[in-house]
Amino acid sequence: MKQGVIIGFLGKTQDRFSEYQHPVGTREKLEIVKKIKGFDGVEMVFPYETGDPVEIKKWMDELGLQFAAINVNIKKEAEWVPGALSRPVKDIRDRAVEMIKKGKEYARAVGAPHVTCCPLSDGYDVLFQVDYKTAWRYMIETVGEAADYMPEIPLFIEPKYSETRVHCQLDTTAKALLLLKEVGNTNTGITLDMGHSLQSQENPAQSLVTIYESGYDAYIHTNDNDTRADWDLVGSSRHFLHSVELMFYAREYNYSKYFTTDASPRIFEMVDFFNRHAEITQGVWDLAGKLDRAKYKKLMAEENYNELMRLVNKEIYRI
Repeated sequence: MKQGVIIGFLGKTQDRFSEYQHPVGTREKLEIVKKIKGFDGVEMVFPYETGDPVEIKKWMDELGLQFAAINVNIKKEAEWVPGALSRPVKDIRDRAVEMIKKGKEYARAVGAPHVTCCPLSDGYDVLFQVDYKTAWRYMIETVGEAADYMPEIPLFIEPKYSETRVHCQLDTTAKALLLLKEVGNTNTGITLDMGHSLQSQENPAQSLVTIYESGYDAYIHTNDNDTRADWDLVGSSRHFLHSVELMFYAREYNYSKYFTTDASPRIFEMVDFFNRHAEITQGVWDLAGKLDRAKYKKLMAEENYNELMRLVNKEIYRI
């Protein structure tokens, strides 16, 4: 398997109450990636971390790192705080689409395989705040335009239940898939963030299968939470069996992209935090690979639930 990290988590982060870690530049973040055992992938946030593509590519080559994705941020600018792709103001929507297009151009310049975008500010906080009909139509229109531009650089859309809005427009994997079905561009996909999926009360493995069986591609973010909020914890720290099942089906579909860490160290020592994440993620991947897939699938087909639970207890929980 290949593992990487969203490098925005390798510097200073903050929430409403405190600040964590220390501010560092992009070069320093890349050097931190080199210190994490098992990581060589980088998801870089455009345009706030990217810089000159020639220089960035040089740094990546010097450090032996690879691009997992370019992450286009369309929520940071003041005009996009209330939303970007679904806003009723066309100029605002156009500038958000243009940002994704430029992100695709940057991805091509540095050799990144695809662009991912999580439109977190598109949604609402109170009822009667937005016109659901026009907001949905604008989402289809804007994502469609962004997807059609430079189709050789696929656009992956990342759903999330809430944050920064109380309720995001694309709050589930199913709704994001419905959007892509409406867009009609098969050279697109879904970024399946395990924490987002759990927060939406989904089963991440089932969501992964649904993406593939709907004819779209998937890109996986690894982390964990308590399902009440997106805490970006070390993977498998709360939902171990969910992680094993996700890896089981990722292997079923020959997933070969990066498993990119969307986890935040906050109060933990940074490098060791990500070492623990890399360790457990690799371990779960290896464990899923040792399971007799044909045996599990045969028992599923036979609806032999008790034997399945026995196998899970013996081969996964080791009890």
